Amino acid sequence: MRRISSIIILVFGLVCTTMAQTTVTITDIDNWKYTELEPYVGQTIRFSTPMYVTNNYNSLTISPRRIFSPTNQAYPLSDAYNSILTANRYGNITLNGVSGYHRLGERILNLTVKVNSRNNVSYVSGTWSGNTRSDMEKGYDEDIVNMRGEASIIVCCMNLEYYLVENLGTGYGPDNYSEHQKQRAKVSKALATINADIYGFVEIEQGQSALAELASDLTRNTGRNFKYINDGGSASSSYTKAGYVYCSDVVSPYGSLRSNNEGVNNRKKTQAFIEKRTGEKFLLSINHFKAKSGKGTGDNADKDDGQGTYNGDRVKEAKSVLSYYEKDRAYFGDNDILIMGDLNAYAMEDPITELKKGGMIDLHRAFHADSSYSYVYRGQAGYLDHALSNQTLYPQITGMVAYHINSDESDQYTYDKSNDLTMFRCSDHDPIIVGLNLDSTLIYTPEEVIEDVQVYYSTDIPYIRNAQGGAYMLYQMDGQKITHEPINIYTSEEPILKLRKGIYIINIYAQDKCLKTKIIVH
Repeated sequence: MRRISSIIILVFGLVCTTMAQTTVTITDIDNWKYTELEPYVGQTIRFSTPMYVTNNYNSLTISPRRIFSPTNQAYPLSDAYNSILTANRYGNITLNGVSGYHRLGERILNLTVKVNSRNNVSYVSGTWSGNTRSDMEKGYDEDIVNMRGEASIIVCCMNLEYYLVENLGTGYGPDNYSEHQKQRAKVSKALATINADIYGFVEIEQGQSALAELASDLTRNTGRNFKYINDGGSASSSYTKAGYVYCSDVVSPYGSLRSNNEGVNNRKKTQAFIEKRTGEKFLLSINHFKAKSGKGTGDNADKDDGQGTYNGDRVKEAKSVLSYYEKDRAYFGDNDILIMGDLNAYAMEDPITELKKGGMIDLHRAFHADSSYSYVYRGQAGYLDHALSNQTLYPQITGMVAYHINSDESDQYTYDKSNDLTMFRCSDHDPIIVGLNLDSTLIYTPEEVIEDVQVYYSTDIPYIRNAQGGAYMLYQMDGQKITHEPINIYTSEEPILKLRKGIYIINIYAQDKCLKTKIIVH
C-alpha cells in the first residue's frame, strides 16, 4: 500500500507540474520587453514563439527576435531609430542551465523555462533549430545566390582580420609563425568551402606574399587555377590593403588595377574582369573605409547617433568611390560596377546613404529586406560588409548572401585563443557572396515587373499567381525574416504561407527577376 501511495503521489506531482506550466505567446516580437515576464516569476512557462540566441559571451541571452543595430534598420536619430534603441534595451533575457556550444541566431522551439526574475530564466527543455555549425558546413545558401537565375560567376568579398604572413608580432594579427599557420588553415578552409571565382579581400597584408599564399592554397584545395592581382607594392609593417584573387579558368583581369587613395591609402581599389565564356566584363571595386574607433573632432566626432567616430571621413570616402567610378568606367570601357567591402558603416548610415544617392543599389536590402547581417557587436547584428551595384549591373545579379561562419561564433574559437582549425571564426566578419550572370543586354527598370505575376486575395487569403517554378521569401515589416529558406512555388495559384493578421513584405523570385511587394493578412 505504501508503494502504491508513492506512485499516486508521484503521478499527482507530474499532473500538477503540467497544469502549472503556462504557455506564453509573444504577439509583438518587435516591441516585447523582458518586464512582461514579471507575472511568471517562480513559475515554469513554455514559449510558443521561437526564441533566438542573441549573445553567447560567458552566458547565453535570448530574445523572440535577432537584435539589430538601430542604424542598420533606421536612419540615425529618427523616430524608428529611437524605437529600436528602446526595444533593444529591454529585448533580451539571460538563459541559464544550457549545456554545449550554441551559436548566435540558433532558434529554440517550444522552449520551456523556469522564470527566476523578469530578465533571467533557467532552461528546462526545447528543440534547437537552425544556424548551427552543421548547417554552415553544408556551404552558403546557393538557392538565394541563384534566386534570379543560375550564376556563372561567384564573387566573394571578405575582411580577413589582419591576415599577415611576414610582419608578425606587431600587436595586429598573428604574433608568431604558429599562430599564422592556424590563421592560414582556418581562412583557407573557408575560402575553399565558398569556392568562388573571384575574391576581394580587405585587411590582408601589403605586398604580395599573403595574396600569393591564399591563391596557392585555393589552387591546391579546389583543383582549380587561382592567381592574384599584383599591385606592385611591398610588405610594410602590419599595414593592410585591399587585394584580389581570381580563378583564371573562369575570368581574366581586364586593364590595370586602379587605386583610390582618398582617406586611407591602399584600401580602395578597382579591377575589371572579363568572363572567358561570354566575353562580358564588369568592374569590381573593393573598399575598406576608416574604422569607427578612436577620437575624432569636427564632423569626425561621435555625435551619439549610432554612427561612431570618423563618420565625416567615411562620407568623404563614399563620395570618392562615386567620383572614381566615373573615371574608372571611362578607363575600363564598361559601366557595370559591383562595390564591395568593409565600409565600417551600417545600412542606414550616412556613407551608405551617399552611395545610394549616387545611384547604387544595396543588394543586402534588395534580396533580404532588413534581415541581412555580416557582423555582430555586443549582441547587435548588422552589416558593415556591403555589396552594392549600379543600375546597369543589377539585372545581371542572380542573388547575394552573407555566409554566417564568423559573426555568430564565439571569439573563443579564434586562432590565437584555441587550437580549433575549422573554418569557423576565421575572422570577425562574414564573407559576402554575390552571383553574376553577365548579360549587358539586360535592362534595369526601377520597379521590376514580372509579366503576369501578381499577388491576389481570395476570402482574405493571399495567393501568388503565375509564378510556378519560382520561389518566395517572407519578411515582417521591419525586415525580420519569417521564412528562413526560399519557399518553392509549384502551382499557378499558390497560397502564401499561413500568417497572423498584419502587414508583411514578400519577395517573389521568378523569370530571373525579383518582385517585392507588401501583403495584408486580415
